[in-house]
Amino acid sequence: MQILVLYFSTALLFLAADAVALRLLMRPVFERHVGEWLLDTPRLGAAAVFYLFYVAGVVWFVSLPALRADAPVAALRDGALLGAIAYGTYEMTNYATLKGWSLQQVAVDWLWGTALTAASAFVSVLVARSIA
Repeated sequence: MQILVLYFSTALLFLAADAVALRLLMRPVFERHVGEWLLDTPRLGAAAVFYLFYVAGVVWFVSLPALRADAPVAALRDGALLGAIAYGTYEMTNYATLKGWSLQQVAVDWLWGTALTAASAFVSVLVARSIA
């Protein structure tokens, strides 16, 4: 039961916050630098695969261990680390290989992914603690 609470609370927070940030924060930055590469409508299937697996990874590697240790701050710390690794990998790979990729894109997305993963993991542990 706890793992389901962790998964769904993480997914809800992550998706809601990311939907807002993608529209208001990320899209303008990406339009400025690689606008001609952007689709008018995102490929939702690909996005769904990312979110399903990424949230599962956050729960498995961060939230569940923090919940079992009764250490929500560990979820915040380890979520930040996982977010920095995952989003950093994406951003630095693009920056290393794509002509139009900018340091602004790297910084904004990397920081966002780090903060979003940390906050989602932390809040999901607090939610699961309050329910269990």
